[in-house]
Amino acid sequence: MKQSTTLGLARPKSAVKHNQAHTQFAHLLIGVLLAAPLAAQEASSGAVAPTKKATIEVLDTRHYPASNFLAYTEFELSGEPLAEALGLDLDLLDPTQLNQPTVFDYAAGIESYEYSEEAMYALNYQSTMGLSLISGPRNRERQLSMNTANAADALQLRIAELAESVGYPVHDMPKNMALISLPFLSGLPEFAQKPSLGGVKSESFDMLDAQGVTHNVQTIQPDYLSDFASLAWDAKSFEQVLNPAASGGILLKEIMWAQDFLGGMHEQESDEEVEAESATMDQDGKYRLGVSIADGFNGMLLMEQALDKLTTIQSSLLYDGQQLGAKLLPNYRANAKNLIWMPHKIEVAVNRQGSVTELKTLQVNDAGSSLRDVWQMLWPLAELYAMSDQRVANRNQNPAFKAVFDGKPFAPAPDVNIDQSIANDVAASDAFSLANNLLNLTMQNLQALHFNQQHGTFVESVQIHSQKGSAAHISQNNSVSAFDAAYTLVALGIYQRAVDALPVGYAAGDNGSDSLQTEAGKQALALIKAQADFILKHMLDEKGLVIARLDLNTLAKRQQDKALSADVSLDAQFAVIRGLASAFVSTKDARYREAARKLYHAVDTQLFDPALGTWAQGPGKATIHTPYTAAAISGALRELMLRLKNIEGEHIAALELQLLVQRYNSWFKTVINGGLQLSEALMDTGEHVLADVSDPALIRDSDRDGVPKSVYAGKGNGLAPVLAAGVRVQSGK
Repeated sequence: MKQSTTLGLARPKSAVKHNQAHTQFAHLLIGVLLAAPLAAQEASSGAVAPTKKATIEVLDTRHYPASNFLAYTEFELSGEPLAEALGLDLDLLDPTQLNQPTVFDYAAGIESYEYSEEAMYALNYQSTMGLSLISGPRNRERQLSMNTANAADALQLRIAELAESVGYPVHDMPKNMALISLPFLSGLPEFAQKPSLGGVKSESFDMLDAQGVTHNVQTIQPDYLSDFASLAWDAKSFEQVLNPAASGGILLKEIMWAQDFLGGMHEQESDEEVEAESATMDQDGKYRLGVSIADGFNGMLLMEQALDKLTTIQSSLLYDGQQLGAKLLPNYRANAKNLIWMPHKIEVAVNRQGSVTELKTLQVNDAGSSLRDVWQMLWPLAELYAMSDQRVANRNQNPAFKAVFDGKPFAPAPDVNIDQSIANDVAASDAFSLANNLLNLTMQNLQALHFNQQHGTFVESVQIHSQKGSAAHISQNNSVSAFDAAYTLVALGIYQRAVDALPVGYAAGDNGSDSLQTEAGKQALALIKAQADFILKHMLDEKGLVIARLDLNTLAKRQQDKALSADVSLDAQFAVIRGLASAFVSTKDARYREAARKLYHAVDTQLFDPALGTWAQGPGKATIHTPYTAAAISGALRELMLRLKNIEGEHIAALELQLLVQRYNSWFKTVINGGLQLSEALMDTGEHVLADVSDPALIRDSDRDGVPKSVYAGKGNGLAPVLAAGVRVQSGK
């Protein structure tokens, strides 16, 4: 039985997955991974010592939602879905039995998966690092309709509606939940005060720790799990800037987990998960929305936060070169005479009263367009578009999702937005209309602003100079980032699947069926092919490694002299593997699969450091790992295990599944648990507050996995369970 630390309710750990996407994903992959259970058995030789081979130095504890939640999205996809696809029965996982049934199963199915979830709650429910949901446009509209001066009353009534839809007892909510909408660019995840450790003792149980030792322990459920006030971060450290990549990062997590939580229904009395057989199944009094009471309620809160975020962007944060708040319609086509975009940085002044942050003024600080901003918005918008898709042409939609967006608790799309014509679409505030409108803007601008037609590649940044009454002057830079080009392939792949009504989310690797074959989907596939071909032609050096950044002005010279680039990076290598695998799934072109395999072979041959137990800039070199590095490695390793590993007739030793599993174990235990994950939330990953324990080591890290509990992390009041901005990893002495 898995305990929900967030809302204090038990929720079952079930091998029955939470939506159709899970099932499609698992059935597809288990069929092609016949050797996986054997590989998992062979990888079960005990705990991986995280740091005896490595020295990890945390360089910066600052939290950036953009990089953190890209990494945590890859961690989620490389969590339960990956472990299950490789043959694991999820019922065998127990957070109190570390590294069981195998090291890989626990690292992926428990740690990777749960780190992803708990970090989202830390930002969205506890941190106060952003604009508050209570002062957002959707709650202001409710407040006006209620004719009340109290915004808290309006939000409380809305939360009660959301709770009713899943059968959650709203009085059981933790006190002082600080729900945010748009996050700030960054902040220190340090608690502003010391969280209270007082609480109720639990029954004792046997815990197997990361060192292979079994302890009989009694735990305390501390007060801060039921009252989030002491989990707020230090507001003085917040960088009060709105940035599309930061908003897109947490939006992606919200939508990915909302798909998971709301992709099925549950029996009201037993709380047992059931597959949704119709979109009206929740209307008979027997079933409720969500795969369980607790998960369903989380899904509803996350969707409310996501929609407020997009409403704010659509109404207030779009820029026409002159002012914010530019009006966007679904028929938008990007051109120099009619350009609307999301500026790279908007400074925010706020009124802060306790945990509530209310928007005061907005000021464009950097009006340029960043490719990273664009693809980090494109991906989650496409996921939401698919989740809320009510188009009459889509015959594949999950009935559970249809039930969520039927008016209770979220509004349906207007009929004109879901018919066969896109010419009559209108801007509206429901989930599908918001996603449709902003997705079109994002895709239009990706092509018009960032795609270099001459070379067939996306460039990193664009400066836009606009004068009233005249066409904007668009100035592309000449820099191509391998990391951003590769992840643009990933985002475009999700976009194509969404508009063509193919599975996304956990099932984004599924071939799918009954594609709508839209013109928009065909355009996306053409862009994917162009970008992937550019990478293969221009961004590999003579040693077969990726050139991290390329100047288009020197392209001819680089073709003549492909010397090893000084800026080779792990981020670029693994991102390109991830991107090429995505291009292969999208286009079915085997060239991309083969290129990704060759690249990984070069990386593992040249950059794996045996003394370290993982990859480095080069043998013996100190290497900086950021959340973007972690995202790329997690995503690439998952693709390697599922789609790029050796199959019949292929014999590259580095691409044997058993070795890939070992590489994953060593990397995760060394780098992630060794320092990049700043702290660990309670219970779901084996960490507990132990009663009657005097050993300082166990007080700080009760499961002895190297990751301290949040209240003992850092040097002050503690650190939230998020990723550091950067760590230095090098061989130990």
